[in-house]
Amino acid sequence: MLDTTTTERLTTLQAVLDGLMRRYQARVPDVARIIAAMVEDGLIERAEEIENDHIAFRTMGVPQLGIQSLERIFLHYGYERRDFYDFPAKKLNAFWYHPPHNDLPRIFISELRVSDLSPNVQAIIRSYTDEVVGDPVLALDLDDAAQVDAFLHRGLWRLPTWADYQRLAQESEYAAWVIYNRYYLNHFTVTIHNLPEGAHTIATFNEFLERHGFLLNSSGGKIKESDDGKLLQSSTVAEMIDAEFAGGEMHRISGSYVEFAERRPLDAFTHLPSSELRREHRREGFEASNANKIFESTYSTQTARRA
Repeated sequence: MLDTTTTERLTTLQAVLDGLMRRYQARVPDVARIIAAMVEDGLIERAEEIENDHIAFRTMGVPQLGIQSLERIFLHYGYERRDFYDFPAKKLNAFWYHPPHNDLPRIFISELRVSDLSPNVQAIIRSYTDEVVGDPVLALDLDDAAQVDAFLHRGLWRLPTWADYQRLAQESEYAAWVIYNRYYLNHFTVTIHNLPEGAHTIATFNEFLERHGFLLNSSGGKIKESDDGKLLQSSTVAEMIDAEFAGGEMHRISGSYVEFAERRPLDAFTHLPSSELRREHRREGFEASNANKIFESTYSTQTARRA
């Protein structure tokens, strides 16, 4: 039985997650369309049946922000930091976080190694992030769901100029995405393996998605598979959004996307019937090679295919 503090924190966490998903769904029309298609084809009866494998955030790796700041929120609610991931070519670090309850999504937080970028791009980024004096999470009452929800959806620095956005994108499309989108939810992930027979693998679910007209990230192939063959992922290409930049300039840029994950049973549990398989029986964590390609769901090499 959970103690009162733990119960209250789980309630607060759920309110924070609900706020994230509400704004994310409003911003990513593909979410509602995918859910509608799943209902239409009889894969689910209602949206609440979808199991969220994980959600992901992108951050700037500067002293007062980055992973060390954002993770404070979720560690407070009982999440546990797990494996570290390095993405050398994209100059990123990341950790994933195990939830305090198996009904909750995992969390994946990445950060850009700003100090690894060119001096000019570093200066542009810091001209924005230096507006944040100290770690902003330290000023939050993490037991106040409304306060945390508002923080995750407000600008931390001034609206960027279109020229700065373009210059960042030339060197790091990740940097450009974060300078505009801040902590907006980068994606949520539909769990595939618990869906009905015929749609419970990434291969068959991708076929379902493409049959309904959804565009999939093709970087490294539409299916990203871990070396052990037990974690398979795919994603849509990020939707383009109308973004207002400094001075009122409007431009179309990449927003967020939807991911899909199939976690196969660990070797010790392959004998179990599917009805008896639980989360702890399946492959956990993430795979750097998979995530490396999933990141590109917001990159111009993929979003250009929407034209």
